[in-house]
Amino acid sequence: VAAAMAAERGLAVATCTAPVNIAVIKYWGKRDTDLILPINSSLSVTLHQDQLKTTTTAAASRDFTEDRLWLNGKEADVGHPRVQACLREVRRLARKRRGGSEDTAALSLSYKIHIASENNFPTAAGLASSAAGYACLVSALARLYGLEEELSEVARRGSGSACRSMFGGFVQWQRGERPDGTDSLALQVAPETHWPELRVLVLVVSGEKKPVGSTAGMQTSVETSPLLKHRAEVVVPERLAQMMRHIRERDFEGFGQLAMRDSNQFHATCLDTFPPIFYLTDLSRHIIALAHRYNAHHGHTKVAYTFDAGPNAVIFTLADTVAEFVEVVRRSFPPATNGDQFVRGLPVGSAALPQELVAAVVTEPLPGAVQYILHTKPGPGPQLVDDPSQHLLGADGLPRSRA
Repeated sequence: VAAAMAAERGLAVATCTAPVNIAVIKYWGKRDTDLILPINSSLSVTLHQDQLKTTTTAAASRDFTEDRLWLNGKEADVGHPRVQACLREVRRLARKRRGGSEDTAALSLSYKIHIASENNFPTAAGLASSAAGYACLVSALARLYGLEEELSEVARRGSGSACRSMFGGFVQWQRGERPDGTDSLALQVAPETHWPELRVLVLVVSGEKKPVGSTAGMQTSVETSPLLKHRAEVVVPERLAQMMRHIRERDFEGFGQLAMRDSNQFHATCLDTFPPIFYLTDLSRHIIALAHRYNAHHGHTKVAYTFDAGPNAVIFTLADTVAEFVEVVRRSFPPATNGDQFVRGLPVGSAALPQELVAAVVTEPLPGAVQYILHTKPGPGPQLVDDPSQHLLGADGLPRSRA
């Protein structure tokens, strides 16, 4: 049976976790807003779920009277068009798979569904929560209905970048050519094991909601930015090929430089949008300058920044650089109070900084500007949670009180 049936209650339950991904060649702009088809291909790194993940439980029962959704413990609108698109697509695939024959062992497609989803990180704070959320929703629904097929296309209908969270490691979202979107899907470029030394530092500067949501922002850019058009048609295809080569060859110098250039160009297209969109803050620009001073001091690219539609910095680096750079960040943005909680995630060793590095790299410190640093690394795609005690919904199909 596809999902663990609590047969006596007629309750089927499935729980999955899914990762956040960070684009190094950015997606910005749709050519079809309904199907969520992008104007250019993109490439991302999937982050490890030990540090950042969404957990989603989907349950179906003949006793449910309506579809319901809970996000981080609060009931939310299950009628949201993108949630409905995912539900509709998964049910359509399940119907197609059964060839119209109503398999008695299989879960009835007419049953209403309850969904509960939780992030272990702040939602909508520029940490790609929609990507993890929709990838997780689709994974849990697919498990519930016993689907095995290509699901990145379904996840894309929830949030474009969600299709990339359907795989671990290094992932390309192919733009595709067909108007129906059937060739606009995600492919794994390399698994997370391919580059074991690669590390990721998320510098969380604010847990605030972004000023302009990505959905509205990118369509204004498509309508008004000639730079975005040039980027999508001319710049990205070449950069995508280069980035795949850097990843294949584990060439951090090439990977890091291109990630920074592409982040900068994405934010340039935001400035070229009319009226302009500002996702980078003064603090973001301080972090950018810090990274360049640090690399210049060492004479090569040791850290690389990328920023999405929000002010948090994501820094790529190699394992042997983490301790020193974290110390540089700590000196540049001395933590206000939570000195112990300033570095979270994977352990970070201590580093003594040479005086000449401090003099060259650490200019005037900005106390309290960075809330904390999250240390993580590339990780796998969505995972099935087998342990029933981890389900977010109880036997009654309602959210468990998370004590």
